[in-house]
Amino acid sequence: MTRLRVIAAQELRDLWLTGRGLPLMLAYAVLLSVTSYLVASNQALNFLEQREAVSLTVQVAIGVAALLVLVTSADAISGERERGTLEWLLLTPTPRWVLLAGKGLAAMSLWLVAYVVSVPYIWYLARGTGVLGRALVAGLCVGTLIALFLCSLGLAISTVAGSNRVALAVSFFVLLAVFFPTQLPASAQGGGIGDLLLRVDPVTAGLQYLGLLLITGHSAGEDIDWLLGPVVLAVLAAAAALVVGARMSLRPGRSA
Repeated sequence: MTRLRVIAAQELRDLWLTGRGLPLMLAYAVLLSVTSYLVASNQALNFLEQREAVSLTVQVAIGVAALLVLVTSADAISGERERGTLEWLLLTPTPRWVLLAGKGLAAMSLWLVAYVVSVPYIWYLARGTGVLGRALVAGLCVGTLIALFLCSLGLAISTVAGSNRVALAVSFFVLLAVFFPTQLPASAQGGGIGDLLLRVDPVTAGLQYLGLLLITGHSAGEDIDWLLGPVVLAVLAAAAALVVGARMSLRPGRSA
């Protein structure tokens, strides 16, 4: 655990002090500001529409933050390999899964900071709706599961990718794939296969749960089964990333 703390601390310093963490958060805050302004500028909002505005803001906050986590994790290994700094990491007396876990914790810090940044926007839009507590707690839980799933996928892809460009391209394709079910028409979502697809996909299931909780007004435990898929896939993806990371090498696709 000591080695993990040391690696994670170094990766956090690289990300937030000399890396792109702060510029990414600035761009994230600007996007949330624009989104919040657009949904709050309509003075004719009624109670239900305010809830929809809160749900939309939470979902945008989660979606954009998850994208930042995915991009950062996809660059974690393939980027080091192309910059010629991976050899130094592999020569350190530290298990390779610890190196990967440290990079994963640094990438996940983007989600946690992004969530803190989103809190004032959610609070402002949720005033008087009675869903502020639900929005904050559910947003944190769902966002963490989605971010962990995408972070793990990004790390696994980055470890085996032949180049950083390939790692980023494949990661964006994966992101489009997991967000695709959210765009299915209502008629396609109603059948057995459509419902199964929505529940298996972690992003769709998580956002569906948020919608039922914040817009429809269901209790937190009423639709908890929607979170089964995100929990299972987040755990499996994290385990898979650690297994792949244990075989990390200077040459992608080969064990060292």
